[in-house]
Amino acid sequence: MISGVLHSASVLGASVMGRMQSALSEPRSNLSPAETESLGVIREELKAVTAKVDQFAHHVGADATEPVSRLSVFHGYVPVVVVAFFVTLIATPIMRRLAVKYGVIDRPNEARKIHKQPIAYLGGAAVFLGIMAAILYSFFAARFPVLMDFHQSASLNELGNHEPMPLSILLGITVIFLIGLGDDVAGISPRVKVGGQLLAAAALAIDNVGVKLAAGFLVPIAKSLGIDLVNLGTPTGPTIGFSIPLPAGLPFDSIPIDIIYWIGTAVIAVSILGLCNASNLIDGLDGLLSGTTAIAAGGLLVLSLGLALADDGPRDSQRIILCLALLGACLGFLPHNFNPATIFLGDSGSMLLGFCTCVTILMLGDTGKTHLVLAGLLIYTLPIMDMVLAIIRRKLAGKPISSADDQHLHHMLKRAYGVKKAVLIMYGIAAAFAIMGAGISLVRARSIYALAFFLMAFIAVYAIKIARLRAIEEQAAEYDAKRAARLVPPVSGQQESATPAERVPTNSHGAPSK
Repeated sequence: MISGVLHSASVLGASVMGRMQSALSEPRSNLSPAETESLGVIREELKAVTAKVDQFAHHVGADATEPVSRLSVFHGYVPVVVVAFFVTLIATPIMRRLAVKYGVIDRPNEARKIHKQPIAYLGGAAVFLGIMAAILYSFFAARFPVLMDFHQSASLNELGNHEPMPLSILLGITVIFLIGLGDDVAGISPRVKVGGQLLAAAALAIDNVGVKLAAGFLVPIAKSLGIDLVNLGTPTGPTIGFSIPLPAGLPFDSIPIDIIYWIGTAVIAVSILGLCNASNLIDGLDGLLSGTTAIAAGGLLVLSLGLALADDGPRDSQRIILCLALLGACLGFLPHNFNPATIFLGDSGSMLLGFCTCVTILMLGDTGKTHLVLAGLLIYTLPIMDMVLAIIRRKLAGKPISSADDQHLHHMLKRAYGVKKAVLIMYGIAAAFAIMGAGISLVRARSIYALAFFLMAFIAVYAIKIARLRAIEEQAAEYDAKRAARLVPPVSGQQESATPAERVPTNSHGAPSK
């Protein structure tokens, strides 16, 4: 923001200076000597003002000669992605050796797992270390500015620094990782995993991370219905709610009920559960989840840089740091995880990537910009759509939602094109959604949503069609097998023991009658 003002002042000063010089260089018969002298004084004053602007720009670390852009903001945060990449790249082979040593491996399974030999887990531990190292680096950079160039903002704390990454996010990342690690190493019940995810969501809600996104759609609805906002003294500010009075003599006069806060908390819980499990479900081919998450992180980074450029609020730098930490960790892990993979993410890694992505999307609506949350969900459409299709497919087949199958999008593509081509096709689809989601901040959103709807509808119908065709083929094969068994001539003495329903009518030649 400051850099933009400095740039505008510098351009204005240069423009005026150019006009003044042009005016003085041309002979003017209508100017008196006194007027000419006054113009010279004004020119000198403008030179002094321009020099002060440049001096102040140099003092605050901004270049008044260059306009601030997404790219210039990104350049200041580059060390974050480098740290996450380097730590994950180095930590991954170390975790692989530990996994092999202690038997934390994934064994082949003819039904759904394509690898021919046991593959180490604990890839999630390397990703966890990379993300946490990048966030820790940002803490040191706030203390020692030489380590990183934070963008100029009016939303600074009392120390004059950007707000650091909330401890609730660090707690959530740690809880999700430990729950997944416990499942990878020893195996835990689904209820415990859900409990851990809800605990991480509760930590976010207590710290108001993502809670305010509910205001983006509840406040307009309340105003359209004539409902007045009230100030309950809650962190969400003016809200929709009421107070429950308490009897006299208690420490509190009333209990405030903030509807926006509680609906926002419910949205956080559903989002964490959904995206963690969506990431887990799509982690079915070598390099698929780590690559698609890296693509999504790139799209979310574009949105985050745009908000920082507009000085949206105190979470601007937090969003950028989390996006870059996620991007760097995924890129550092991908060389080890791409086909042929030497290590897998495991539940600790897949749920961790889903959680970090979800937190970034939720923070896009911290100032009530719900449309950017929708853009973030569009960027991460591929895992979400795969999860929704899995639920629909299993419901149509009469199977439990939790039952495993090999009818996911990546399984279909793998059977048609092989592992590497299937993964690259999925990358292309993920990139298309990421470009559309990021494009919402650049062009008209209505056309983007229409295009995304067409693409999602095509993929959904095609995937359901293929799954249903296979189910129909299996039913037909089962029917043919039963029919063939009924048509086999019975062994002598067994025809009489057959039930009437099992007897096959025959003609005079002993052949089955039609």
